[in-house]
Amino acid sequence: MRRVGASLGLLLAVAACSPGGRDASDGVYAPALDTRAEAVDGMLVGHRLMAAGEHELALDAYRRAAATRGFTTEVLSALGSANLALGRLNQAEDLLRRATRRDDAMPEDWNNLGVVLMERGKTAEAEQVLHKAYALDNGESDAIRDNLRLALAKNADPDYDAGQEQDYRLVRRGSSDYLLRRTD
Repeated sequence: MRRVGASLGLLLAVAACSPGGRDASDGVYAPALDTRAEAVDGMLVGHRLMAAGEHELALDAYRRAAATRGFTTEVLSALGSANLALGRLNQAEDLLRRATRRDDAMPEDWNNLGVVLMERGKTAEAEQVLHKAYALDNGESDAIRDNLRLALAKNADPDYDAGQEQDYRLVRRGSSDYLLRRTD
């Protein structure tokens, strides 16, 4: 009996000295972080997250892009689009206005601003903004044309679709352009 107790005590003492657990070479653990590697562009990550419907995470990625790139027109537009998708109309309007004040603003930026203005009940201004978007796009975008038609109809008849809420969705066009399209 003493032998069994001594053997058990020795076994426990040896077990306490071993590192235990699994070895990192088992492939169970995540790989180490390579701090020398170049980070993925925040705009690219944000665009992918927007396409996946993860608007809050996309907003975070766009903020990181703003920290490295600065507040370029593309970054302002992306931040505005993400805020619009989240229903944060005040922030979206501010960011999209800043983007459209720049010389390199895209028709999609003007379109998104027009949609925000319509959502906020500023239909006269939305009509002007959407006219500009349509002109800059040379009438090639169906989404911009549809949004302009809606703004014209709302402006002509203030009670247009008063009992029916209009829903819009962001539509990706190209690698970094988003359009808002009404869902039917």
